Amino acid sequence: MRDDTSPTSRALLTLELVQNRPGITGDEIAERLGVTSRAARRYVAILREAGIPVQSVSGPAGGYRPGRGVRPGPLMFTADEALGLVMAVLDGHHRPDDPHQPVGTALGKLLRSLPESVAAQAKTVRNTAAAAPDTGAARPDPSVTVDLVTACADQVPVRIDYRTEAGNERVFDVEPWAVVVRHGRWYLLCHSRDQEATRAYRVDRVGQVTRGVGRVVPPADLDAVRLLEEHLASGWDYEVEIEVHAPSVELQWLPRNLGRQVPEGEITRIVGTTSNAHSYAEMLALLPVPFVITKGEEVRAAVEALGRRFLEASAQRVGEGPAAGE
Repeated sequence: MRDDTSPTSRALLTLELVQNRPGITGDEIAERLGVTSRAARRYVAILREAGIPVQSVSGPAGGYRPGRGVRPGPLMFTADEALGLVMAVLDGHHRPDDPHQPVGTALGKLLRSLPESVAAQAKTVRNTAAAAPDTGAARPDPSVTVDLVTACADQVPVRIDYRTEAGNERVFDVEPWAVVVRHGRWYLLCHSRDQEATRAYRVDRVGQVTRGVGRVVPPADLDAVRLLEEHLASGWDYEVEIEVHAPSVELQWLPRNLGRQVPEGEITRIVGTTSNAHSYAEMLALLPVPFVITKGEEVRAAVEALGRRFLEASAQRVGEGPAAGE
């Protein structure tokens, strides 16, 4: 970490800019550092006085470039860059190719610190690979994320300002247990003191975190990921129970948001809830073994409708569909 306002730190930032963008002008350095052009030239002079060759070229295509023999400067990250790297590793949806974002600048520093023979392939992947956008991902505020993770680690209660799915502003007093990343979304798994129940709050909807007093004692056998997924499968509009004709050990791959698995020998009972019966029916279609819906008229109706669609699709042959315009 560093203090970006000291002359030494700004001189090092100037070196980073020159190395990252050969040909950068003094005015561009000044704009990036938030200083005057005269101050930018002074930081270049500090680098030269320290024996770091920085060349200047005049003219329309001119600017500052690293001279021969420049050694990489000390590898230092800002707080945003360090946190951005960790969050990128956890959710995999931050932009590593954007040199103006914390993850992009931090990754650039790492690559520049490596020998060229080691960094070459990584640079090629960074510059040419493209990631499809994840429409379900949500970006939490880094400072809010740090506050919640720190509260979990310190085992202290917090008060959170929260925006509900409907857009209403609420305040909750909670005992934080863990922060869990699931499918590009960040959740705070906790015990709600207001509702005396386990709750999972979207971190991207948390506006402010205020630390409380006292000590939080999480469950001794806490499996944060499993508990979160089981929680996300409960409390919805429609109750459902499924009798699957297979032992539970063979169904560990099933999404936990289908519901809680209750082993009963060669049969596994799945107990859950859903707000979208049609989506639930589509997940059940992935089951490769027989199953019976023992509870949940909404899901049963959705399964029947899905079955009819499949039957109609399989019975219709090419050329037998309705004529255009009918």
